[in-house]
Amino acid sequence: MGSPVLHHVSKGEHGPRVVFFHGLFGQGRNWGTIAKAIGDIARPTLLDMPDHGRSGWSERFDYLRAADTVADTLTSIADDEPWVVVGHSMGGKIAMLLALRHPELVERLCVVDVSPVAYREGREFEGFVAAMRAMDLRSTASREEADAALVEAAPDPGVRAFLLQNLRREGQGWRWQMNLEVLGDAIPALRGWPAEAVEGRTYDGSVLWVAGAESAYVRDEMGPAMRGYFPRTRLLTIKSAGHWVHSEQPEIFVQALRRFLTA
Repeated sequence: MGSPVLHHVSKGEHGPRVVFFHGLFGQGRNWGTIAKAIGDIARPTLLDMPDHGRSGWSERFDYLRAADTVADTLTSIADDEPWVVVGHSMGGKIAMLLALRHPELVERLCVVDVSPVAYREGREFEGFVAAMRAMDLRSTASREEADAALVEAAPDPGVRAFLLQNLRREGQGWRWQMNLEVLGDAIPALRGWPAEAVEGRTYDGSVLWVAGAESAYVRDEMGPAMRGYFPRTRLLTIKSAGHWVHSEQPEIFVQALRRFLTA
């Protein structure tokens, strides 16, 4: 133990502790709407992952270190209570590794549109990184100008807004709040999965595995890997949703999460 405590915001007064892990280039507050929707039955915590949001930076990013840092933070918040852990994409992989490496901290697990495998998908993030690194933040006059600089790499306005939430004013220019250099270099590893480090391990708690029907991140051939690590997995596929299933179909996601919390 001894890792730095990650930035977090906790709310609620009763019910199970629920912690949310965001995906690459996200922030804990991305889960704010979902957290608010369960606030009457749980105590949600929004956590900024290492090298993201208001959490500290490191010299390199890897999943095992991230899972251990998260474990230290959860212990510092409540060292006598287990957590319901909800993680999306990168955050879902960190959540799975947390459960496998620190099962005593995890009461149950909700994995959102990601699998414990190495992916070819996600290469668009390399384009995002290149475009963000190419921006001259000292001469960028406005958010509108920054938005325009990302159009080619990220034609979807929603994706650009997601990336630009990380842009912060600094003097006469701007800075990236997340650790762009380290995370950009880590993209190949972020698409991967540290199988050797968790070989033979299982987490025997209850697991809700949520997939977007239009996403490629959860496919039939990934089921054996998921159930090999997490034998008590139940898969829920949500129609008319892609990789960001919880933001594309929030009402259905909230209903499923509330059922999972009260089962």
